[in-house]
Amino acid sequence: MIQKNVFKWKITVLPEGIKNWYLKLITPLIEFFIRLELNPNFFTTIGFILTIGAAVLFAVGQLVIAGAIVLLAGTFDIIDGKVARATNRVTKFGALYDSTLDRYSEVIMFFGLAFYFVRADWFLTSVAVSFALGGSIMVSYVRARAEALGFHCKVGIMQRPERVVYIGFGALFSFIHIYILIFAICLIAVFANVTAVQRIYHIWVAENGKKKQKLGKTELDMVGE
Repeated sequence: MIQKNVFKWKITVLPEGIKNWYLKLITPLIEFFIRLELNPNFFTTIGFILTIGAAVLFAVGQLVIAGAIVLLAGTFDIIDGKVARATNRVTKFGALYDSTLDRYSEVIMFFGLAFYFVRADWFLTSVAVSFALGGSIMVSYVRARAEALGFHCKVGIMQRPERVVYIGFGALFSFIHIYILIFAICLIAVFANVTAVQRIYHIWVAENGKKKQKLGKTELDMVGE
C-alpha cells in the first residue's frame, strides 16, 4: 500500500484496513472495560507482565505460545489508551508510565528472543535481534526527543504496533518453519532503523519550515543532553 506523506511516498507495512478491522473487533471488550472504570495503568501493567511471560517462553523455545501472548499484550497496550481517553483519565504520569513500560517490554521481549537464538547457535539471527532492538529503541527515542523540542513525530513505517504484530505473528506461525519468525525479525531490524532515519528526516524538513524560529531556553538546554 502506498500513501503520500512528508516523504512524498510511504510504504505501509501494516495496512490501515487491518488496523481498523482489529480495533472494531476489540471494541466490545474496550467498552466493557470502560464501564468497569478501571485505572488505565492497570492495563499497561498487565501488558507488561504478559510481555515478561512471553520473553521467558521465547527463551525456553515455546515460540508459538510466546507469539500469542505478545499479541495479547499488544492488545492491552491498545486498551489502556482507549480507556484513558474514554474515562477522561489521560495524565502526564500515565503517558510516562505507558511509554516507559513499552520500552522495557521491547527490551525484555528481544532479550528473550536473543537468548533463544544464542542458545540454538543461530549467531546471525541473534545479531539481527540486536539490530531490531536497537532500531526499536531509536524509533522511540527520536520521537521523544523531537516532541520535547516541539515537533510532531509520529511517522515511519515500522512503529511499535507494526513491531508487535510482526513478532507476534512471526512467532505464532513459526511452527510451520522457524524462518517465518527470523524473516519478521530481519524486517524489524531493517525497517525499525529506517523508521528512525525517517523521523530524523521528518524533523529536518519540519525545521526548514521554521528556520527563523529560534530555540527557547528550555530547548537550548536540551540540545546538549
